[in-house]
Amino acid sequence: MVTVLNKESTDFLAVATALAEKFAQTAVLRDAKGGTPTDELKQLRESGLLKLVLPKEYGGFGETWPNALKVVREIAKTDGSLGQLLGYHYFNTAVPLLFGTVEQYAHYSSESVRHNWFSGDAANPRDPDLIVTPDGENFRLNGLKNFATGTKASDVVVIAGIRQDLGNLVFAIIPSDRQGVQINDDWNYIGQRQTDSGSVAFSNVLISRDEILGNPDSNEHPSPFATLITPLGQLVFVNLYLGIALGAFAEAKQYTLTQTRPWILSSAETAAQDAYIIEQYGNLWVDLAATISHADHVASVLQTAWEKGEHLTATERGEVAVSVATAKVLSTRVALDVTSKIFEVTGARSAANKYRFDRYWRNIRTHTLHDPVAYKVYEVGNWVLNKQIPTFTLYT
Repeated sequence: MVTVLNKESTDFLAVATALAEKFAQTAVLRDAKGGTPTDELKQLRESGLLKLVLPKEYGGFGETWPNALKVVREIAKTDGSLGQLLGYHYFNTAVPLLFGTVEQYAHYSSESVRHNWFSGDAANPRDPDLIVTPDGENFRLNGLKNFATGTKASDVVVIAGIRQDLGNLVFAIIPSDRQGVQINDDWNYIGQRQTDSGSVAFSNVLISRDEILGNPDSNEHPSPFATLITPLGQLVFVNLYLGIALGAFAEAKQYTLTQTRPWILSSAETAAQDAYIIEQYGNLWVDLAATISHADHVASVLQTAWEKGEHLTATERGEVAVSVATAKVLSTRVALDVTSKIFEVTGARSAANKYRFDRYWRNIRTHTLHDPVAYKVYEVGNWVLNKQIPTFTLYT
């Protein structure tokens, strides 16, 4: 029985926790298997969590970003892949608001609630851009995008492409099963193995004019509010990393309490009484507690900026980006450290394949390669030293 979020029961975190506990029962097997987490995505759909950030006036639950990010974190504790899929879905639901018209956002939100859509994306800016070509009143889309997370199980896909004639970047949302869309089963990485982040090929795909968000003929720079797309995405990453690290810590703790033996030179009766192990757990938790606090603070900074809408200034947006960058750097460092050091407090037998404790590190290592954290450090340093805000890109 799936715990359900509805208008009578809106405890979203309780729903996420209950789902995470169920996902934990198969997490090890599914990590080994890879592929699409079909049953788990079905449970996410049935839970109501896909509608969490969609506005109440369109049938959603209208939750804030701090609350949605806590849900991502909770799911990621037991399953990094599902945490990523849900976090990207939330991110994708914001794209029509940031780049579309009021009418488009209303239509997308209403239809998303009505059909309980799960959204994937094919917008990786590091690939050669998809080419959008005018075709009468409509357009045709061609090209290939790698790292297209969640597309295989999605109902709709967010795409980003370049108009061939004008050279402007356009976003669109189209059905994932549209003719000419080929979702390839080629995701085979060491971590985040069930995110379906492989490639998608587009061959002469029809895109109607009203499916392109905003004015497809405009070459204007996006507003500061629209460029919150990048800090939002980066903050999804922060909470994904934090959730995975917290999950690794919790599982290591349980193993230490029940399985780990004290070292032969230790005077402790149990591993949990060994002073060195206690010290290591203390250090790990100090780092995690600091990351939790900072991630929550930065989420509130983003929410404040979000609520300003089109009144947000470029300077304010830049300060949000710097704040998010600090959380990205911290969560990356701490998550890599925690997911590696759990073996030092669990012992040699914990490295057995049946536990697959390495999946936490593999998940973190894989996703933190998304964009170099060194450039986030630079953004922070350039702001602190020179008061220079980051220039907007789909990474900054």
